[in-house]
Amino acid sequence: MFDSTKRASMRWAGLAALAATAGLIGCGKKEAPATAAAPAAASAPAAPPKPEPLKIAFAYVGPVGDAGWTYAHDQGRKAVEAEFGDKVKTSYVENVPEAADAERVIRQMVAEGNKLIFGTTFGYMDPMMKVAADHKDVKFEHGTGFKTADNMRTYDSRTYEGAYLAGIVAGAMSKSNTLGVVGSIPIPEVIRNINSFTLGAQSVNPKVRTKVVWIGKWFDPPKEGEAAQSLINQGADVLFQNTDSTAVLQTAEKNKKLAFGWDSDMSSFAKEAHLGSAIINWGPYYKKAVKDALDGTWKTTQEWWGVKDGAIDLVAVSDKVPADVKAKVDAARAGLKAGSFHPWKGPIVGQDGKTVVEKDVTPDDKFMLGINFYVRGVDGKVPSGNKK
Repeated sequence: MFDSTKRASMRWAGLAALAATAGLIGCGKKEAPATAAAPAAASAPAAPPKPEPLKIAFAYVGPVGDAGWTYAHDQGRKAVEAEFGDKVKTSYVENVPEAADAERVIRQMVAEGNKLIFGTTFGYMDPMMKVAADHKDVKFEHGTGFKTADNMRTYDSRTYEGAYLAGIVAGAMSKSNTLGVVGSIPIPEVIRNINSFTLGAQSVNPKVRTKVVWIGKWFDPPKEGEAAQSLINQGADVLFQNTDSTAVLQTAEKNKKLAFGWDSDMSSFAKEAHLGSAIINWGPYYKKAVKDALDGTWKTTQEWWGVKDGAIDLVAVSDKVPADVKAKVDAARAGLKAGSFHPWKGPIVGQDGKTVVEKDVTPDDKFMLGINFYVRGVDGKVPSGNKK
């Protein structure tokens, strides 16, 4: 009973409320307008799209694991990646021959969207010139060459400075007064290094003579080893090289002779034979070249970097080398860094006895780039076909 009465009361109350509402409407009353909804917050402007990385390709003449020339270039490539991060994207092709196939590889690099291409050996010069002429929107950098275009420049390192520093050590350490050099290709770059090594040795030991065996290749470990053995058989007790593998150094160690690393620190490959390594640090130049391309300041130049630029040095000099000899190396290095010393300051005499640089004269780069003769103290003849 209680529940039904309660429900009835609630029903009548509800009807009364409805009637009251209807009366208000009939009298013209209006409801207050609903509060307008706050406008939605304006969305933040979209971030500008991230620029695409600069695609950079390197063509290598040898394998990246050669521990010499190509390894040093690849260390430079890695320095670029560390410096610029996701602003760049690098790639490389190794074992590209210095022949017609080089042009095919370089054209493929362009097809893959690379806008900065480094060719790291002399024999790529003409193929790169051809490709550069067809792709003006791509920048080309040719290592060790001399031809340029609006979109192709050259770069090189003053390896002769490292050769001279090694020569100081070689001249002091030789007991037979006979040095041996394994040469690669008889172009001015290599002949200049052989001469500079000899001049460095003569600066501390005028009695030394240098013998040379040419192999006609940059990287061929068996031939390099055979050439080194031939030099040892001719009486050389300190060996130097302008080739790319560790074979010369390792052959010296097998024969209980002494030798140098070349292009990179090779001390770990033959610790007993190793006197020091004449290295190239490509990192500083590669970072500059990439920065130029990124900030729009890249232009055609002919770059040649040495000790003062942080590109060349003699490192890991052995404890077998006397302190006074190390001091002479340090003094020459300091002079090169300051620009107060030049390894070829005259008088310099050629193999034929004629003066090629007069007393107190410092030769310019044009002279240095054109060296195609031996200085006095180098035995044998310069092979034909050596001119660039």
